[in-house]
Amino acid sequence: MFVLELTHTAPLDAVDALLDAHVAWLDQHFEKGVFLAAGPKNPRDGGIILAAVEGREQAEEIAAGDPFSTGGVCTYRITEFAATKTAPALDGYRETLG
Repeated sequence: MFVLELTHTAPLDAVDALLDAHVAWLDQHFEKGVFLAAGPKNPRDGGIILAAVEGREQAEEIAAGDPFSTGGVCTYRITEFAATKTAPALDGYRETLG
């Protein structure tokens, strides 16, 4: 499981110019079952995506394909974690350590 944290590196008008493409990109990954949750941070200086992918390389590849990344309006911080506790709806993503 990975947390993809976006931080805007450009003014919001530049971010907003790419927002429709970014949302289409998000939708594509939700349809594939890769993204579990996503949304803007408050204050709106970036966003958070919760992703279930095979490894860091795949997470980095996905982040690099974001129109916000290719458009140069954000950077990504990618954090891997073990989801050892989940809500019942996320039982299929629960991990065990060991």
